[in-house]
Amino acid sequence: MLWKRQSSTEALNQMAEGNMIAGLGIRFTHLTEDRLEATMPVDSRTHQPFGLLHGGASVALAESLGSMAGWLCSQHGQNVVGTEISASHLRGVFSGTVRGVCRALHAGTTSQVWQIEIFDDRDRLCCISRLTTAIIG
Repeated sequence: MLWKRQSSTEALNQMAEGNMIAGLGIRFTHLTEDRLEATMPVDSRTHQPFGLLHGGASVALAESLGSMAGWLCSQHGQNVVGTEISASHLRGVFSGTVRGVCRALHAGTTSQVWQIEIFDDRDRLCCISRLTTAIIG
């Protein structure tokens, strides 16, 4: 199994309360042996001025997923910080909900690389992101 910490989507959502993750409406929905998923509404909290999903909101979803996955791959007393993120926005989304799927490309003891794919309500790929994290502590 990829994860070094025991957790659940309920516990991850509790950790997200009171910070930007909850403020954007991001909810962790699936935690399997090798992936973490979350959803985010496409609404006034996540729109840009032209009425579609803000690229920064997509990046916030991607970094939230990758950082939480990185934390799950760390040990007690360690923390995870993002060091680099990139995103390619492939399709505009005007409404509904997007779903992010996070998988490890590399889960080392000091660095990690995560791929996050974001899909719309029709399961079309809208954004693909890569996050590099460092384990500290």
